[in-house]
Order: sequence, then C-alpha cells, then structure tokens
Amino acid sequence: MQLIDAHQHFWLLADRQGQWPPPELTAIHRDFMPADLTPTLDRCQVEGTLLVQSQPTVADTRFLLALADQHSFVYGVVGWADLKAADAATQIAGLATHPRLKGLRPMLQDLPDANWIADVALDPAVAAMCEHGLCFDALVLPRQLAALTWFARRHPRLPIVIDHAAKPPIASGELSPWLADMQLLAELPNVHCKLSGLLTEAGPDPQPVCMAPYLDAIYTLFGPERLMWGSDWPVLRLAGSYESWLTMAIDFCRARANAAQGTLDAIFSGNARRFYRLD
Repeated sequence: MQLIDAHQHFWLLADRQGQWPPPELTAIHRDFMPADLTPTLDRCQVEGTLLVQSQPTVADTRFLLALADQHSFVYGVVGWADLKAADAATQIAGLATHPRLKGLRPMLQDLPDANWIADVALDPAVAAMCEHGLCFDALVLPRQLAALTWFARRHPRLPIVIDHAAKPPIASGELSPWLADMQLLAELPNVHCKLSGLLTEAGPDPQPVCMAPYLDAIYTLFGPERLMWGSDWPVLRLAGSYESWLTMAIDFCRARANAAQGTLDAIFSGNARRFYRLD
C-alpha cells in the first residue's frame, strides 16, 4: 500500500518565541526538522508528506518551501497568507510561483471571532487561490463549523479539507453539535476531511474504543473518496507514536472497507495526491 502523510510540521523554537508549544509540553518543546522525521518515514514506508504551516507568517511559509526544495519527500507545502489583506491576491500570486505550494491555511482555531471566515472580504483571496490551483486547509474547532459551512457554500470551486476532523471533544465523549455540523459540511462535494489529530483529542492514554464513534462518523459522512490520512507529527507525540497512529488508522479503515485495497490506497495516498494535485 502506498502511503502519503497528508499533515505534518517542522519548526524551530528560535522562530517561535512566546508562541505555542509551551515548555511544559516537553515532548514537542524542541526543534523538529527533516532529519528527525525521515527515519520514521523509512520504517513506516511513507513515501512523501504534506508539510503544513504552524505560524501565521509568510516567513514561516518561505521557511517550509525552502525545506521542500531540499528534501524530496516533502511533496507539497500548505502555507499561510493574510487572506483579508488589501493585497491578498498579490501575496498569493507571489507564493504560488513556487511549485511545491499546494494550499493555504489561516489559523482559524486561534481567532476569537468564530465567524471570521464567514466574510465576503475573503472573496478576492479565494479567487486568487482558485486561479492558482491552491487548496484550503480549515484548521477549525467545533464552534467554527457553522461559519465554515457558510464559507464552503459561497465558494464551491475551492477545494476545502477540514484538518483533524475539526477537533471533536473525544475526551468528553460528546458528539453533538459537532456531528450535525459535520454532516452539513459533508453534503458539500468540495469539502474533504483529514483523518488526523484525533489521537491528541482523545486525552491521556487514548483508547480505540473511545475514538470509534468519531472515526465511524467521519468515515460514514465523507466516505473513502474524501478522507485522507495524516500524522500531525510532531504534535502527535503528545498522545502516541507515529507507528501506533498509522497502525490504528489502517486497522480501522481496513475493517470498514472489508480490506478493499483500492479504498485503503485512496485514504492513505490517492486522495491526497488528487486533492493537492501532487502529480
């Protein structure tokens, strides 16, 4: 089975002063660079990754694009641009000249305004993204799903993927209203979902039985045609290992798909290739 990791990060702490992660998160409070990940990719036979921004700066995006130039396993970069800036379209056009830029991600989860994305001021930026063949990664929390639905309906030509299934409250076992909001989004054909980040949301000592209702929900809603697996490494280190999350995800999808190889190939590589236009 071909494997593409549709969501991972690199960072240098020197560039993150005063920002997350705090020192008490010892498992991830250090630099993470390609040399830290490549042995794991080799062990797990992961052929390539999507490298995703973790700071709301163009400087971070350029840092990631430079790493992509140096490391062939980075198949693409999801960067950041100020999507409400007066020159947003110009910013996006400039970044899109780099062939490894595949998408953009505003850090919506950190914004106090849950409706930030439900704004016509984003129209020029979205038009530029569509013009340059870029996708939109939605880093959202459940409280922002209604606004994301408005945005996705307004921009049906924009390919959208929900990062980490919108971080549902797995640790508390609540399904509502997350499930109803995700159902509305799944009705829109331009919206996809990442099978990523869920282990971290399950709290300490995450167990498959606690995650099952949420995994079942996104598989049922988006189907194997619009799901893509990602590690969310190194954030994943807060909850488990790369190998354990990959194995859990494969076992779950294999059981749901009755071991259909084509379905597994889609979730673990093909959908990421198609969505991010990696070919």
